[in-house]
Amino acid sequence: MRQTRDELIRELHEYFQISELVCDHTHSAWGERAWQFLDTDYLACLLVIRRDILKAPMTCNHAGAHQRGLRCNRCELVRTKGKVYLSSHVLGKAGDFTVDGMTAQEARSLIRNNAHLLPCPIRMEAGVTWLHFDVLPQYGIKQKVYEFTA
Repeated sequence: MRQTRDELIRELHEYFQISELVCDHTHSAWGERAWQFLDTDYLACLLVIRRDILKAPMTCNHAGAHQRGLRCNRCELVRTKGKVYLSSHVLGKAGDFTVDGMTAQEARSLIRNNAHLLPCPIRMEAGVTWLHFDVLPQYGIKQKVYEFTA
């Protein structure tokens, strides 16, 4: 049986603070209530990836990098776009992570090898030094774990 959203958030508190998963603007305005902006499928996959697959600390936002999770309209990465920007980050469906004790490629490999544990399909960005994963549905893609290049 799938966990409720409240159960997911309670369990994720063991591993993450909301300030790690949303930009500073969002956290300043909403505090703990900022959990409401993160997609439920994303939260479910985040929990499984952290707790059951990687089994290692994961860092999203940290000193000097505050736009690796949810990005709002005030974030520089969003404001400076000269075109429509509807990334999985602005939709609350993505995060960029560093995983303690392993490279991004090692983390992606572990996730691919344990895709059966994921509650829904995910996308991972290939060829980067961080672990980007999101739950943005892709029309026509049937794989449980789909790798893309930006």
